[in-house]
Amino acid sequence: MSAKIRVVLVETSHPGNIGAVARAMKNMGLDGERASLYLVTPRRFPHEDATVRASGAIDLLDGAAVCETLDEALVGTTLVFGASARTRSLPWPIHPPRECAAKIALEPDGSEVALVFGRERSGLTNEELERCNTLLHIPTNPEFSSLNLGAAVQVVAYELLMARGEVHKEAGNVERDSPLASADDIERLFGHFEKTLKDIDFLDPENPRHMMRRLRRLFNRVELEQVEINILRGILTAVDKKVK
Repeated sequence: MSAKIRVVLVETSHPGNIGAVARAMKNMGLDGERASLYLVTPRRFPHEDATVRASGAIDLLDGAAVCETLDEALVGTTLVFGASARTRSLPWPIHPPRECAAKIALEPDGSEVALVFGRERSGLTNEELERCNTLLHIPTNPEFSSLNLGAAVQVVAYELLMARGEVHKEAGNVERDSPLASADDIERLFGHFEKTLKDIDFLDPENPRHMMRRLRRLFNRVELEQVEINILRGILTAVDKKVK
């Protein structure tokens, strides 16, 4: 596996959970050049509880990037998985950790993949999941389904560890005309789409987000390459000129 893993924790309430995640990552080899930890507005960090629970994975805590927004944490990533324990009103591509790990193992050298985990009590919002290509769901006992944050990351990190030894790249699966588009480039595409669709009166003014959510789902599913982003932005720019 040559892609670098970015474990992103959103608004973690308890600093001990951050330490537990760092320990889980290091247990499964997600440290050093392989992985990094990103924290989006943690309630308390740094904190001694995080240090104690990390049990030696202090390098991951020391190197953790603290961000103000999820968008900031995803800059430069090409593939984003959002962990979700709940079903959603809008169907979204969803895979268990093993399938996600196999997919990540086929990513090209130099790419960065984000694994996004939400708040301990409420997880990720629908808006945050819209920034993800795929939902990552850990199957559990339906009568006792709650996993703590460290355990959830441990399960996913284990599957990534196994995938490094079990999944082999095949030329037909990884050859692309251009690199995958970054998450921030895709977000700019969505912004351009929304502006253009408003200008041509295509969006429902009463509920514009419904159509945009479905477009996000479509484009996140197909894993846009950079050249495809350029083509779509070029089409939108041509439409913009016609409208003017």
